[in-house]
Amino acid sequence: MSPNNPPNLVNFIVTIALSMGLRIVPFNPVVDDFNPDWILLVLIYWSLESPERVGVFNGFLVGLLTDVLTGRLLGQYALIYSLVCYFCVKLHKRIRRYPVPQQSIFVFCCLLFSQLLIFWIESMQASNRLQFTFWLPVLTGTVFWPLVYLLLRWLRIQRQFF
Repeated sequence: MSPNNPPNLVNFIVTIALSMGLRIVPFNPVVDDFNPDWILLVLIYWSLESPERVGVFNGFLVGLLTDVLTGRLLGQYALIYSLVCYFCVKLHKRIRRYPVPQQSIFVFCCLLFSQLLIFWIESMQASNRLQFTFWLPVLTGTVFWPLVYLLLRWLRIQRQFF
């Protein structure tokens, strides 16, 4: 299997399930503030690597599962993930040409957009105070992007994972 082959469904589900596990693992409350949106990072990777298989619909379904998993408003993450996947699929030819540090800027923008939408949706439900810790997952997700990228790429190429 060459590195350019599209992913199969089982391997995509395994990586999403692992990222969902990282999302709900109970950490120390101090460390939990730094926990990035692992699911969105994995969706960004597969939307950029295989946009013909992983796209807006997959983002929507994974978002619905994340809504149920986290107990948030149903459709909140579905909207966010589908919009981010749309941007990734639309720009995948440009973004894949950049080196990983420059891709991190795009990932930062996607994570920032995600956090802004979360804040907007939650502030419509009730008055919400914006704290500094609200932005920490954006920064840690940007820092972890090269690791996520290299790990998933290594799994896809070396082990013919995707």
